[in-house]
Amino acid sequence: MNRKEFLKLSTLGTASLAFSPKAFPIKKKQNIRFGIITDLHHDIMHDGEKRLQAFIGEMKQSQPDFIIQMGDFCVPKPENQALLNVWNSFKGDKFHVIGNHDTDGGYKREDVVQFWKAQDKYYSFDREGFHFIVLDGNEHNESPNRPKGYARFVSKTQIEWLEQDLDSTDLPCIVFCHQGLDNDMGGLENGMAMRYSLEKANKRAGFQKVILVFSGHHHQDYYNQINGIHYVQINSASYYWVGGEHQMVRYSEQIDEKHPWIKYTIPYKEPLWATVEISSKGRIQIEGRKTNYVGPDPKTMGLPEDFGFYPIAAEVSDRELEI
Repeated sequence: MNRKEFLKLSTLGTASLAFSPKAFPIKKKQNIRFGIITDLHHDIMHDGEKRLQAFIGEMKQSQPDFIIQMGDFCVPKPENQALLNVWNSFKGDKFHVIGNHDTDGGYKREDVVQFWKAQDKYYSFDREGFHFIVLDGNEHNESPNRPKGYARFVSKTQIEWLEQDLDSTDLPCIVFCHQGLDNDMGGLENGMAMRYSLEKANKRAGFQKVILVFSGHHHQDYYNQINGIHYVQINSASYYWVGGEHQMVRYSEQIDEKHPWIKYTIPYKEPLWATVEISSKGRIQIEGRKTNYVGPDPKTMGLPEDFGFYPIAAEVSDRELEI
């Protein structure tokens, strides 16, 4: 980032506080409901298929307008076709977001798109008077000073696409990205720039066009509001990662032998997901789920309260937000 770009971004807070866009004028009959699940990690969990079956079973009963999974779903190998068959058994509209672990084992994002039969790496769609945008937060930052680890970056090309896409619609917008735009601890490397793009779109429109951003990736349950935009983190369907220092066999030795990465996690007894409804009254209602842990919980393990920065919780909270 050059000095001119840095100075432009550094004025974000002041500029945004000076502009208070009006809420989008929701039409009287405008209403949508969708199911959302993330971070199933089928390639780590021994029961990923059963967890997805529970989600799909609920969605078949409740019949939302669409369902979406927000990444770290499964790698594109033939052995995972059975999981995709469960996902595809939902007959309504289905959408995918790519996560960083979906390319584990040397796969490319293009392989993932093809195997899942996803729309693309990033794309947008309209449903019931709302505009939805799916981002790909897994692009590589070419800077030699980038943090080590998985790619978690959105390129200039994708940002330009995003800004053009936002300007092309007059509908209220909801954004999905695997990595958090609002979380500096392992979220998008250029999360501030991404938030600025959303806020600029609101300013150009003269109203609160971008109302809501969903992320997964962090396996936590939290919410932020930044300059009028709601940022909601959806917890993992499966577990919280605690690493090697806190590893523990929580199922059986046989399961651990076949699925050795589970012992680095605190699994949730039951899968987590959320149902989201955006109503004609200008309210966003999120209905989550709560469960317990398999084995000792974080407190019993002696994990400090700030171990995950945000509190560790085996739930997706119910929330009611206003547009």
